[in-house]
Amino acid sequence: MTGYGRVVNEFELRTITVEVRSLNSKFGDVKIKMPQTYREKELEVRKIITEKLQRGKIDVLIEVISSEGDEDVKINRSLFKRYMQELQSTCEELSYDAPDLVSSVMRLPNVVVPNMAAISEESWAELKQTIIQAVDTLTQFRLDEGRVLETDFQLRIQYIQEGLTKIPSYEMTRITKLKDRLRQNLEKVDLKEGYDENRFEQEIIFYLEKMDITEEKVRLAQHCEYFLKELNSNKGTKGKKLNFICQEIGREINTIGSKANSSDIQQIVVQMKDDLEKIKEQLANIL
Repeated sequence: MTGYGRVVNEFELRTITVEVRSLNSKFGDVKIKMPQTYREKELEVRKIITEKLQRGKIDVLIEVISSEGDEDVKINRSLFKRYMQELQSTCEELSYDAPDLVSSVMRLPNVVVPNMAAISEESWAELKQTIIQAVDTLTQFRLDEGRVLETDFQLRIQYIQEGLTKIPSYEMTRITKLKDRLRQNLEKVDLKEGYDENRFEQEIIFYLEKMDITEEKVRLAQHCEYFLKELNSNKGTKGKKLNFICQEIGREINTIGSKANSSDIQQIVVQMKDDLEKIKEQLANIL
């Protein structure tokens, strides 16, 4: 699920800023941008993120700024001297005036390097606390979004249930239409001795059995109730299970549509499918 969390904390002479962004994804993909000084803690940071957020395309930005201007970097003095000597010597040979030689050397690779001194337990504890707070902020963002989706899911399932209650009013009409259509077809055929009325009724019963949707309606009603039950449960993750239930709901709706033999029932089925598709679209985004 999407989400955003940002926390800024002051610890002694340092300002720690942690931003966590999450986009929808079926898998866990964590990208971390942090000061080189703290790279030794990257695995622990990743563990905190994945345990709390579980999945999603997650970007983590960590900044640590000292109020004294100490950015945990240092100059490689020996390399700086060698660069300066080589460049000065080359400029003299070429009779080239280089007034800003120092700034040029500072931009060369490995002249300015991170201070790789071991991180103290206090510094790590400060950073860890800020990361957890940022993740908790993002989690609250997700929860707020989830409540909105929950309301929408309940409404969509309610629409499907309401459509289900409308179907019986059209079932007798389709039976009458079937009988009339079969009789009209028989009348168009030039029969010398008429037809057997009993056999005709048997054929009607045969067609009615094939058109019967009682079981599908019962199962659809049960699946809808099961969906709402799981939706309202206190389980931590329920997205996959709800998706499985949606597949069963879709199967029953499709079967009703294939057996409908009624334009009125087909219209109800189309609306049911529309509501179900809107649920499925959002289910792909939740845990």
